[in-house]
Amino acid sequence: MTAVDNAICRWSATEQLAAMQRGEFSALELLRCTRAQFERIQPEINAVVTTDFDAAEDTARQSDARRASGEPLRPLEGLPIAVKDLEDTAGMRTTYGSRLYAHHVPSSDSLTVERMRAAGAVLYGKTNTPEFGTGSHTYNRVFGTTTNPYAPDRSAGGSSGGAAAALAAGLVSLADGSDMGGSLRNPASFCNVVGLRPSVGRVPQWPTRDAWESLSTNGPMGRTVADTALLFSVLTGDDPRVPFVIPKAMPATVSTRDTPLRVGWSCTLGGLDIEPEITEVLDAIGPATLHELGHAVTDVEPDLNAADTVFRTLRALIYARSFSSMIATSRAELGEELIANTEAGLRLSTDDIQGAIAGRTVVYANMMRLFEHIDVLAAPVVSVLPFPASTTWPRKINGIPQPDYLEWMRTNSRISVTGFTALSIPCGFSRSGLPIGLQLIAPPRQEETILTLASQFERLRPVWRQQPVVLDSAEPGLDHERPISAGMGSTQ
Repeated sequence: MTAVDNAICRWSATEQLAAMQRGEFSALELLRCTRAQFERIQPEINAVVTTDFDAAEDTARQSDARRASGEPLRPLEGLPIAVKDLEDTAGMRTTYGSRLYAHHVPSSDSLTVERMRAAGAVLYGKTNTPEFGTGSHTYNRVFGTTTNPYAPDRSAGGSSGGAAAALAAGLVSLADGSDMGGSLRNPASFCNVVGLRPSVGRVPQWPTRDAWESLSTNGPMGRTVADTALLFSVLTGDDPRVPFVIPKAMPATVSTRDTPLRVGWSCTLGGLDIEPEITEVLDAIGPATLHELGHAVTDVEPDLNAADTVFRTLRALIYARSFSSMIATSRAELGEELIANTEAGLRLSTDDIQGAIAGRTVVYANMMRLFEHIDVLAAPVVSVLPFPASTTWPRKINGIPQPDYLEWMRTNSRISVTGFTALSIPCGFSRSGLPIGLQLIAPPRQEETILTLASQFERLRPVWRQQPVVLDSAEPGLDHERPISAGMGSTQ
């Protein structure tokens, strides 16, 4: 592949689509470029764990034939993707990150995969995930650990860590993810990409163990906000099998309106411990950028303390319902975090569950009162910088012991409890060159508001263009800026 071929793998998906439409390269050429990138980078980051390039080449040729014949182009026409290994893919191995399903090949697609294929995406593989999506660090006993393209000895986050790492390294054009306690937002921040947790019901999920479950949701990821909005439009819309789906599909483009917003700036999301380097970067870049965009910024701290117990209880209940029979029959094949979550659920009393239901309502009401005075809440996405990939989770934050792997995820899980929509947008880099995202939060069904604000932020701070260090050996191409310091904040 030529230097230009290498560069196009990290173009935004919208740039890739426009170039294919102009005839600069074909879907097949883009896929082959992606394959070359995969073969070079995958051994270092372990992001895409199952592949079928032969089938993908057939799909890419069909896409090129469609474009050549003048047929109407579909939204993702010819874009190479790999989907999260929690999503069923017909004829392609789907392990859920579990040894119990190491050789499982579904006969049908999940709804997420079905919609991406129907939109013209070229599916070539699966992105790595922790066992059944358990945790915000991507490792399992089937494929091993996914590492960070910006620091290959560090975590890529999780549970959509394979997706985020693949996006950052140019192994996919777009990526799907899922989020219960931060599994879209955490890896997006760690890997310098965009991750959107939408309102529950905005992206219908099928098949599912519980059609009424409201703590987790699927959502889109992209290198840019426009890419994320494009995939979001494909994933949204009605499905009669899903009881509380929001019927209307989202638009494929981001609104350009520039109405001033009232932005609440939260340094700790209600008193959480945040590593100083994260606060340093966010405080240096965030408020100044928002002010430059014409928005009013005020310091606030939401009342979210009750959310922690609510999240732990509801998550444990979900795990008990989903995995108790597996623990009874196959305990030795399951990871300790999954077992701990499940057994916590089995110990719950009726009072615990009723208390969590009531507590969630209180948390939501507190947030709605806060949003009488603001339109968007801006806060840290994560409490720690990407940590060593050889560990399972951070044991301390600012010297304070973390009792388990759920504790350090609270910057995300607190928002999951509220049901609000939230997005991680690349903001800057630590002094050691590690990515840091900014979390933008708005009430349910206000995705358009935060996508618009994120797009404005990205226009002034195009941090996504910062090339990962795993690509530093590439030929000169589009994206070869060096790491951005806390003081710089963006490429200039």
